[in-house]
Amino acid sequence: MKTSKIFSIALAISTIAFGNNASAKPLKVFILVGQSNMQGHAHVRTFEHIGMDPQTAPLLERIQNNDGTPRVCENVWISSLSTNGEKTGRLTVGFGADENKIGPELMFGITVQKKLNEPILIIKTAWGGKSLHTDFRPPSAGPYQFNNAQLEQIEKKGSDLATIRAEKDKATGHYYRLTMNHVEKVLADIKRVYPAYDASQGYQLGGMVWFQGWNDMVDQSVYPNRDQQGGYQAYSDLLAHFIRDVRKDLGSPDLPFVIGVMGVNGPIETYAPEQKRYQSTHQNFRDAMAAPAKLDDFQGNVSAVLTENYWDTELSSLRAREGSIRQAIKQRVAAEKPSNQQLREIQDDAISKELTPHELKVLQVGVSNAEYHYLGSAKIMAQIGQGFADAVLKLLDQ
Repeated sequence: MKTSKIFSIALAISTIAFGNNASAKPLKVFILVGQSNMQGHAHVRTFEHIGMDPQTAPLLERIQNNDGTPRVCENVWISSLSTNGEKTGRLTVGFGADENKIGPELMFGITVQKKLNEPILIIKTAWGGKSLHTDFRPPSAGPYQFNNAQLEQIEKKGSDLATIRAEKDKATGHYYRLTMNHVEKVLADIKRVYPAYDASQGYQLGGMVWFQGWNDMVDQSVYPNRDQQGGYQAYSDLLAHFIRDVRKDLGSPDLPFVIGVMGVNGPIETYAPEQKRYQSTHQNFRDAMAAPAKLDDFQGNVSAVLTENYWDTELSSLRAREGSIRQAIKQRVAAEKPSNQQLREIQDDAISKELTPHELKVLQVGVSNAEYHYLGSAKIMAQIGQGFADAVLKLLDQ
């Protein structure tokens, strides 16, 4: 990773932008990084649900045209690097996990462009199933260290420790390096992504958003005391290292940084009875994610956004009711050994009788994925994107 090259480019272009033409507006560059929820699994077919709620209906008007087609942002361009490689173009639908999905990037880009009224470039890197403790591990955190319980388990299985260490060393920080290398690649040739870019005006790094966490939260081997207060302290430490390393590598010591705190299932006090066993673990992890924003050297330049505040309680409740009905029907007709198609038809018929037409409509247009992907809900994801944008803009104002 040629971090000095990134810094040199930033310094040179900033000099052009502010030394030669103080009235010119440089291109604002925002970096979005994370795992599957930053990738985005909200299918375009769930857009309709955004308009069904008066509070979120205005968002729908900003992300689609009057004829229902997705809006294309003329002054926002994006380079998105993920599992299938890089995708570039004007910001619109399709920069999520596939061509029919969105992540936070869509409403994020729309919001910052509207507020700043400047050209925007988004650089996004996101891969599903990636941890901070290994995959995104920042350089200053040092090599991954196996804890005693892990070493005992390796010995118990009779595995070769040297081989396992070598594999871990190879994986450690791999996606951190991919991210930084991709940012360097885009910034070194912005016209490749943003054809209208005017190098005489230069660019500014406007901020970074981090939206990750699931793989760390569920990893009991790495965080053996996760149910206890402070059980995820190692995650807080790693994230602080990550923020400092990113700023160092980008040559931007006060780069605005927003932490998207995991909020699947909403505020823990609203958890359904079957979810209550996860309350302490989830809250401990959320506290650990948000903790770096309280550090002294991060005051005024790091912010934590609680994505639990954008969870759709009605949608998740209906999803749970639907699941309960399907399970009850499956148990009731098990002795009859129906085919999968027959079982589905019986379940669908029962659901149509149990739920109101409005509730059925909400389920039909509101959900496209699992809970850990925020139900694949564009309504949730659009609000998260706007929340990230508002937080970055507030840091920029400060």
